[in-house]
Amino acid sequence: MTVTSTRRHRRSSWQRTRWLLGVILFVQGFGSALTEALWSTSFGVAGLLRGAGLPQWTDLAVGAIGAVLLGWAQVARGAERRARA
Repeated sequence: MTVTSTRRHRRSSWQRTRWLLGVILFVQGFGSALTEALWSTSFGVAGLLRGAGLPQWTDLAVGAIGAVLLGWAQVARGAERRARA
């Protein structure tokens, strides 16, 4: 494996991690906040955060972190496409 392909593999691996972690945090954060608001039920991230004694707005913070990761992954994807062109 050449140095260039090793670097590309590392970037690709981190890019996949950003997408995956972003989707998980986005769905868990905003989904938990929505479930808590509509049905007054805590599960998933909301249940863990409530058990730790954190306020309800932390669900939205988790979802926002997921949104930031997804945005970062999208920007990186666009930069990679422009670099290849």
